[in-house]
Amino acid sequence: MTNPQIAVIAGDGVGQEVIPAGIRVLSKVASLDFVEFPWGADFFARTGSMMPHDGLDVLANFDAIYLGAVGWPTIPDHVSLWGLLLPIRKAFEQYVNLRPVTLLPGITGPLRDRQASDIDMLFLRENTEGEYSGPGGRVHVGTANELAVEVPVFTRTAVERVARVAFSHAQRRSGQLISVTKSNASRYNYVLWDDVVARVGAEFPDVDVQRVHVDAMAARMVSRPDTVDVVVASNLFGDILTDLGAAIQGGLGLAASANLNPERQHPSMFEPVHGSAPDIAGMCRANPIGAILTGALMLRHLELASAAARVEHAVADVTRRAQSLTADLGGTASTDEVADAVIDALGDM
Repeated sequence: MTNPQIAVIAGDGVGQEVIPAGIRVLSKVASLDFVEFPWGADFFARTGSMMPHDGLDVLANFDAIYLGAVGWPTIPDHVSLWGLLLPIRKAFEQYVNLRPVTLLPGITGPLRDRQASDIDMLFLRENTEGEYSGPGGRVHVGTANELAVEVPVFTRTAVERVARVAFSHAQRRSGQLISVTKSNASRYNYVLWDDVVARVGAEFPDVDVQRVHVDAMAARMVSRPDTVDVVVASNLFGDILTDLGAAIQGGLGLAASANLNPERQHPSMFEPVHGSAPDIAGMCRANPIGAILTGALMLRHLELASAAARVEHAVADVTRRAQSLTADLGGTASTDEVADAVIDALGDM
């Protein structure tokens, strides 16, 4: 049996620091073959593209993609995003963005008097449509009459498939699902969303589903995080709420995510969500925990659950001891020193 083949795109900024740290940790618990691709801002500077024209064909042959960060100040954000990340998500039907929001032991989050047991959420974000669909344009550019139109697209198929995955997760967890919407203001897109979620919910009579407007959801995550378990949301709402979730769990440096093709017809992509962080890039100060926990999500997807659990337990051990943490968590450790601490914790298990 051959080892899983992992395409590595460290990308830009701190991605080039945290992904090697993650690879070192993952290599201690599983036999994986990593193949690196130097795509991103530097590639763009040389070629005018974020990845080669046949990049998607190349990636299609891998079992998974491990991505660091995309974006750099010299490139407009919409160019870098639409040149690499979004084409991969769309071409490989990675229609579920999975984002756990948990408070690790030893980490003090910004919510007063909240413990790790109070914050254990799982977000499933529709990952291919909505406000990131792309239809639109600008006319009369540069004149006083300049007009921009961008049309969010919602299809029954896309909402149904992400809803079904979300209900399945809720069924395995608490039996509670929150569907985030804004159907009081959006009479078409989110009314369709509500209708489809209700229809799918009929297939899961053991799951209680609540409809919560996105503004109320943001407030609830802060004031009553212990009442939030599994959440399904549209592309934009899920994007915003999960960054709020990252703040609640102690910062973007801790946040992991997976872009999943649940049917496994295409490779799924795994990326920490902190971005390229140009202000600290090259200093080896970036927190690698998000990248390491993202690697654990990749291991689970590759059906290496015991290896994933070892990584997660090792990370929790490091944060509990609070001796090897980066500056964003109040420590002085470097990126590599945190990875070393996780590897040492693995050896103690």
